[in-house]
Amino acid sequence: MKIYGYGKQNITEDDIQSVLEVLKSPYLTCGPKVKEFEQAICEYTGAKYCVAVNSATSGLHIAMLAAGVGGGDEVITSPMTFLASANCARYCGADVKFADIEKDTANIDPNEIKKHISNKTKAIVPVHFAGQSCDMEKISEIAKENNLFVIEDAAHAIGSDYKDVKVGSCKYSDMTVFSFHPVKTITTAEGGAVTTNSKELYNKLCAFRSHGMYKDGDMANDWHYEMRELGYNYRMTDVQAALGVSQMKRLEEFKKRRREIVDYYNKNLGLSHLIEKDFSNACFHLYPVLVENREKFYFAVRKKGLNLQVHYIPVHTQPYYKAQSYKWGDFPNAEEYYKHCISLPLYPELTDEDLKEIVQRIKELL
Repeated sequence: MKIYGYGKQNITEDDIQSVLEVLKSPYLTCGPKVKEFEQAICEYTGAKYCVAVNSATSGLHIAMLAAGVGGGDEVITSPMTFLASANCARYCGADVKFADIEKDTANIDPNEIKKHISNKTKAIVPVHFAGQSCDMEKISEIAKENNLFVIEDAAHAIGSDYKDVKVGSCKYSDMTVFSFHPVKTITTAEGGAVTTNSKELYNKLCAFRSHGMYKDGDMANDWHYEMRELGYNYRMTDVQAALGVSQMKRLEEFKKRRREIVDYYNKNLGLSHLIEKDFSNACFHLYPVLVENREKFYFAVRKKGLNLQVHYIPVHTQPYYKAQSYKWGDFPNAEEYYKHCISLPLYPELTDEDLKEIVQRIKELL
């Protein structure tokens, strides 16, 4: 029996050759491939600047730092996300305020964001769940009315479009953060990137990525630098970037196949699932379905060779955040979604025959 997971990287001989070329080159890190990868992301998204980092978590952290988030501030994000979307604010000493999700998309609800804005709010972190963009125009309007930063958590959404612009263009935000973990649409093994259209934010991102160091102004010597704030070692290697450059060439191919798979599931499964809004042309990272008895379903499909995953346990119910006064019942839409969601296999390597087999195995349980 063939075993299927919910996600999987797609590596070709071209990808492998790109990495081997770097391994034979003078530069394994801090070399030209990182800049080439950053430029490829800029050309694809339309953003002016890109800073590649060693993970999306690192990207979220330095985005917070570049926005000046610190102690006494509050950051609003979704409870239906991976931990890093909230933790990045805590790294900076800020408090996290959650806003409930839309029932039909699992994206943060702009109307719920409004309810949690206070005079301490510094930034909004909308999470593009499963690859579909949040309603960024509405969120941007809310942010402008309240003088807030918008940092898009697009860990799921490289390749996605919102109202005919690429996610990552930063048309409706200050910064956008991508993930290149192996289960994401493209991979650098581990890695991430931050895009922005602000030269000021770009300079800060570059500094925070590398120990808070600057090389500018009246510095007379190539070897001179100044550490002006506390930064981190969040750099991406040239080995990783080489893989990213190669993977970017197939991003549209990956998107096409992912959308074909989602369309097949929508037409053939008969299970409740998230909807795609009219403004969206998503490069789907996940395909979650909603089942009545999730625990029973989870273990039953494992016996049929489907190693699926739950995305996600609501962040506000984690012990760390419960210790900060959050509890079950605070965000009913996110909690109801969690009780029923489970993500099906979604990756380009799946053939039409694989999809028929997956659907058949699931229907045998319904």
